[in-house]
Amino acid sequence: MRPAPTILHLDMDAFYASAEQAAKPSLRGKAVVVGGLGPRGVVATASYEARRLGVHSAMPTAQARRLAPNAAYLVPRFSLYRTVSDQVMELLGRLSPLVEPLSLDEAFVDLEAGGTADDSASARATGEGLRAAIRAVTGLSGSVGLAGSKMLAKIASEEAKPDGLLVIEPGTERDLLAPMSVRILPGVGPATGDHLRRAGMTTVHDLAEAGEAELVRLVGKAHGHGLYRMALGLDDRPVVAERDAKSVSVEDTFDVDLHDRVRVRAEVERLAVRCVERLRAADRSGRTVVLKVRRYDFSTLTRSETLRGPTDDPTVVREAAGRLLESVDTTGGVRLLGVGVTGLADYTQEDLFAQAADARELARRDREHHAPAAEAGAEEPVPEPEADSAEQLAARRWPAGHDVHHEEHGHGWVQGSGIGRVTVRFEEPWSAPGRVLTFRIDDPLLRPADPLPLVREVPDYSSWPASLPKSRSSGAGAAEGGESSP
Repeated sequence: MRPAPTILHLDMDAFYASAEQAAKPSLRGKAVVVGGLGPRGVVATASYEARRLGVHSAMPTAQARRLAPNAAYLVPRFSLYRTVSDQVMELLGRLSPLVEPLSLDEAFVDLEAGGTADDSASARATGEGLRAAIRAVTGLSGSVGLAGSKMLAKIASEEAKPDGLLVIEPGTERDLLAPMSVRILPGVGPATGDHLRRAGMTTVHDLAEAGEAELVRLVGKAHGHGLYRMALGLDDRPVVAERDAKSVSVEDTFDVDLHDRVRVRAEVERLAVRCVERLRAADRSGRTVVLKVRRYDFSTLTRSETLRGPTDDPTVVREAAGRLLESVDTTGGVRLLGVGVTGLADYTQEDLFAQAADARELARRDREHHAPAAEAGAEEPVPEPEADSAEQLAARRWPAGHDVHHEEHGHGWVQGSGIGRVTVRFEEPWSAPGRVLTFRIDDPLLRPADPLPLVREVPDYSSWPASLPKSRSSGAGAAEGGESSP
């Protein structure tokens, strides 16, 4: 534990939903739900307006629709979220060389290592300056927690939500934690929490009073020792600047189970290409290809193949994933597919460019060895893949919430599509709420577009934090409606 609250935890408020409200003037102050929109979709983020109606992350979208039927349901726009995240992380990097990102919208910062805080007053000033800078640059709000440890800083930012700052002064940790639920502590999930409740422990004070020996008896030596330390507010984990990724993966859940083998293979190949795109974006390569298949009965199978060396060649990964698929029975239907690469490295082994051809030759020989004799000249018929309906194609091309551009009407976003039509609201982050028009899904004047920045004129923060930029966000600041207290 540090004698001063110089560990900062930043958590952007309802990040995806707030970014959508900032980008879409007509949604500010209204319930917004971001996530998968199909029958098996799951909520990624809900605005505070939607949360007041009972919607929360990880909830099935179908359940969210019952709770908030009038909310705006949008498909995530990760390109926008990554752009905003990069802006936020750059600001954090100006505070300290020790920044530990946890996700796109969350990170720890060691202010002491950056020389930007050494006591409570300077830590608070830095935290307030950071919130002002984030608002000026992105138009969004973030909550900040400051404490002498990572655990307490994260608890503080959660208590400060939305759009707030909380400093936990040294010496006050136990009094602050005592009345809180045991679930506030890292590693205490529903199962552990229920186990502790049955033992009569529901608050952090109960854990501290029970003592280390009793906690070890209840939950085991390793967990019990750590739980007791956390109940006392003790946490000496350092902020780690480099959190090395162990794998890169992508997966899709399908609204309707896939039965056609050709379609399944096509989806696996598409996922493999997307996986390699992420791999290359991270400047990494990988040695082991992993295939994940969740079948109609929710049983999940994983298969892996280790290559001769690390690669970022899409052909190698695609064909390895295809070979793994051959060992999986998909006849009952597939609800989820995923492709990943593990054993990451910072380089690519040169001779792997020939590996795809080698693998094809091995696969050909294997088929010739195992295939039953066929009539001379006979060819095995190739089944036609299942055709997507017009509605599925439209939903794929025009996802709800995504950006479009019309040659006559300008920039807008998709409100919805169906029956051969797509409905678009034409507005920009800095405009007034725009008008709504409907077009045919094949209108030649309408095309997908890239997201617009949330702030039209980003202030110059090159000298920050020496001189904090003043908030001059143009229009996007109205997104505060999505950050009001529940």
